[in-house]
Order: sequence, then C-alpha cells, then structure tokens
Amino acid sequence: MNIFPLETNHHDEMIDITDSIQRYIQSIGIKEGIVHISSMHTTAGITVNENADPDVKVDFLRRLDEVYPWKHPRDLHMEGNTAAHLKTSTVGHAQVLSISEGKLVLGTWQGIYFCEFDGPRNRKYAVQVIASEKSEA
Repeated sequence: MNIFPLETNHHDEMIDITDSIQRYIQSIGIKEGIVHISSMHTTAGITVNENADPDVKVDFLRRLDEVYPWKHPRDLHMEGNTAAHLKTSTVGHAQVLSISEGKLVLGTWQGIYFCEFDGPRNRKYAVQVIASEKSEA
C-alpha cells in the first residue's frame, strides 16, 4: 500500500487523481489485478465520474450543496461541518477498479476524483493494489 499526500485549495473541490494512480500502478509493474483507492478522512471522498467536461464537477458540487447546505440551524456537531460528513457518506470514501494490461479499466470519459468537502486542507489517500499478474521485467 502507498499513501499519497494531497493539498486541497478550496472548501469544496474535485481533484482528478487518475494519472497519479495510473503512474503508481505502472511503477510497481502490475499487469492484471485490482486497485483500491481510499480517502483517509471523514470529510473527503473518492468517486469515479466524467473527466472531459469541467462543468460536471461544478454541477456535481453545486447539487451536493443543494442537498446538504453548509449551515443548518439544527445541526449539533460542534465543528459545524455536518454537511461535509454527509457529502462524504453519500459519495463514499473509496473505490475499487480493475487493472488490465497495466492500465486502469475506465470508460472513455471516466476519471478518479478526490472530493474535498471541508477544505482547504492537507489530505491523504491510500492506494492498495492486489495483483493477479505482474509485468515481466
């Protein structure tokens, strides 16, 4: 397993981490298997979504804000970030993807995103690869 640091810059944002994960898979020489990507935080998640049109990220975050407004008069959590916890639980903290021929198995428009819901912060995500076949060196 490898832990990747990530610095977020906004309160809510989606950072494409697809290339980082692909480089890691290639660096350890995995040909076939699966990869598990996990946020190590309760207010940041991991999702797979479109990475071609940047407006998808804008709409995604806006719609989450509509469902989970940042300040709610009945929220009891003293840190005031209940919405961030709800967004993370909705999006999920992890994803599992296949690896084939040394590459992530993703659709044409898919990318892997680290979703920040309570930033900006210094964050971490874990990547665990389970190989069924390693590349020949």
